[in-house]
Amino acid sequence: MKLYVSERAPNPRRVQMFIAEKGMTGIEEVLVDINAHEHKSHPALSRSPVARIPVLELDDGRVLSESRAICAYLEGLQPEPNLMGRDAEERAFIEMADRHVEWYVTLPLAQAIRHQHPGLAVLEQPQFPEFGASQQAKAMETLRWLDGLLQGQPWVAGQRFTIADITAFCTIEFARLLKFKPGEQGLAALAAWRDRVAAR
Repeated sequence: MKLYVSERAPNPRRVQMFIAEKGMTGIEEVLVDINAHEHKSHPALSRSPVARIPVLELDDGRVLSESRAICAYLEGLQPEPNLMGRDAEERAFIEMADRHVEWYVTLPLAQAIRHQHPGLAVLEQPQFPEFGASQQAKAMETLRWLDGLLQGQPWVAGQRFTIADITAFCTIEFARLLKFKPGEQGLAALAAWRDRVAAR
């Protein structure tokens, strides 16, 4: 299998972290330069209607896109260590936590970065800095909620490390492009959680 990734982008990193936590081997990584728009012309990637990464190319030539779908496929191939839930109830609550992070932290922060950071202008034309600033403010509201949640439990989805922690960590790291550091924002629990994940 081949995993198509790019440097610094949060979604490919989510899959890379998932693979690392699983201890999986044998998946070849192919680096794609999205700033040079390689993802739009690459034969494997252009098969997706949106030509985004990451993409996992299976041994039979089919391509699987979307970070969470790729992770679900890999979890099915290698169920342990489990990162997405062992039964229907746990899977539902882990997915809920992961979706909360995706929709209310990752998405607005990605929009904030794409519309405010000059280095992303090549991918986002036109940029709307005011929209980006509004999305950053929305993400901060959710990050304060997440900080409160982490004051009462060790991990994003509860008592153990899951895919929700991977999603949140990759988002927080990507937000460094906005000079965001949880500790400097008064989010002590989030900062401590971030350091625990980084130590992994």
